[in-house]
Amino acid sequence: MIDHDPLQRVLYIDLSKRRFWIRHRPDLFDKYLGGAGIASVLLHEDCPEGVDPLSPENPIILAVGPLVGVFPMASKTVAMFKSPHTGNLGESHAGGRSAISIRMAGYGAIVIKGASDIPVYLSIFGDKVQFCDARALWGMKTHVAGRVIREREKKPGARSIMRIGPGGENLVSYACVVTETYRHFGRLGLGAVFGSKKLKAIVVGGRRSLEVTDKKAYKRAYDEVFKRILNTPSLKKYHDLGTSVNVLPLNRKQALPTCNLKKAFFEQAQSISGENLACHFLGRRLACAHCPIACIHLAALRTPYEDESYFYKTTFISYDYELIYSLGSMLGIGSPEGLLKLLDAVECMGIDAISTGVALAWATEAFERGMISEKETLGLKPAWGDFKTYIAMIRNIVGQQGEFYKALARGAEHASELYGGKDFALAFGKNEMPGYHTGYGGHLTFLTGARHSHLDSAGYSYDQRLRPEEITPDNLAHNLFNEECYRQILSSLVICFFARSVYDYQTIADLLPLLGYNLTEPELRRLGKAILRKKYEFKFREGFSLDKLRIPKRILETISPQGQLKEDFLKRAIAAYKKLLLK
Repeated sequence: MIDHDPLQRVLYIDLSKRRFWIRHRPDLFDKYLGGAGIASVLLHEDCPEGVDPLSPENPIILAVGPLVGVFPMASKTVAMFKSPHTGNLGESHAGGRSAISIRMAGYGAIVIKGASDIPVYLSIFGDKVQFCDARALWGMKTHVAGRVIREREKKPGARSIMRIGPGGENLVSYACVVTETYRHFGRLGLGAVFGSKKLKAIVVGGRRSLEVTDKKAYKRAYDEVFKRILNTPSLKKYHDLGTSVNVLPLNRKQALPTCNLKKAFFEQAQSISGENLACHFLGRRLACAHCPIACIHLAALRTPYEDESYFYKTTFISYDYELIYSLGSMLGIGSPEGLLKLLDAVECMGIDAISTGVALAWATEAFERGMISEKETLGLKPAWGDFKTYIAMIRNIVGQQGEFYKALARGAEHASELYGGKDFALAFGKNEMPGYHTGYGGHLTFLTGARHSHLDSAGYSYDQRLRPEEITPDNLAHNLFNEECYRQILSSLVICFFARSVYDYQTIADLLPLLGYNLTEPELRRLGKAILRKKYEFKFREGFSLDKLRIPKRILETISPQGQLKEDFLKRAIAAYKKLLLK
């Protein structure tokens, strides 16, 4: 690491005592780089064993990496905490301006402890930290709170606003944190941890210059990386259509989960496809800081005012593949306008779209089967494709109206434990299913990945590129384990996973000396494994077991592109993955 790099500074904030302090941790950043690596260590240091996720002792850790502000697409912030949704490791990544703002403020990580007695927001600019009264903001939807804070905090330099909505305030276990309106710390309930601390928002920013060891070599390296990014076909498709480009190909493969995965093909997929949304609704493209791709696609939804003729309100709504799956095909929503209205409802309330959609899908099937009735749903009749009823149910979930909605506010698995239907509750390690029924690899990623996320080890990708004879329990486990180890390096440098074909191990090893690091490719591979094992050390400490994973029966019933999946294959692959992890 370059001497005096502000990345080595960790800002600690105690909300209970309204105090803050800074510790210099060059040892930590030299060994673990940043991002997920140092966040894993800080979580071990600052999160007591067995702590209640909604207690003041559960820390919020935000971490960035050395490439932020220096190389393109190093634009993520890693959040780590104990998840109120799963009771175990919580890890969520967000783009936007959050990473560059933390870096420009002069920190590599921020650790927030304690809880305030009244709603507050934190204003962090350089070495100045203020605890601002947020009682007037409490209850505001995410976009309204962001607008008010923007008016208050007019300071120069890179700035980011991370805030929660009513979902986080009311402790919905899968509430998210919204940053820059269209980006999110989306999964595992960071918003509820904010809410438990009475923390409405964090505003962070600053102005700094960043050093490199050799300016001429840096310019050559930067130009090469930038050129490779622009010439990578997979990145061009993300600019053109975003991740919503996946809707139609997955539907053709019969791998698009539909109506709670009762089937994997959606007859109305064309109407909610990326192509159709781009043709008829695309309003803007946005990019995260220091990214030339601009994969964020915003739909412009025009809705008439109730009492005015020819007057319309235009709302910009972010969409991508996972949102189209969870609040579209998974709920049988074929109307693009209905889909966008659902997305807007989730956005304003500040709750995770994937968990919301999967929980509503479970509730719809449970209603169909008579396991719940209008008594539980407060008179609502959930039915596939009925977006208006789903919007009303979202309001009840956030308001936790009645015992049923309180249960649904803790996710599909928790609700199924109380009302039945566990076989079709599509949660893995209590975290709701992402949008891939591609085969064994996808579901193994959901089961074994540290975050139970499709982004952990990309099993859906291996399903589509491995030859049939290569899909064996041992081979699949080996591929997924190595992929997840590699992604620990990317998430420690906080590089967007979309850029993984550009930032391979050797490229990273070539770039790091410009920032004062000297790690060979073999050393990076060993570090990736060490970080993954550090995460699992925390998970095991908090009661997680690879031997006790629940495999939802629904994934074994609905035919995938690899045919009908066998439980024995999945169990043997989990055992092979465990052996690699503990080796």
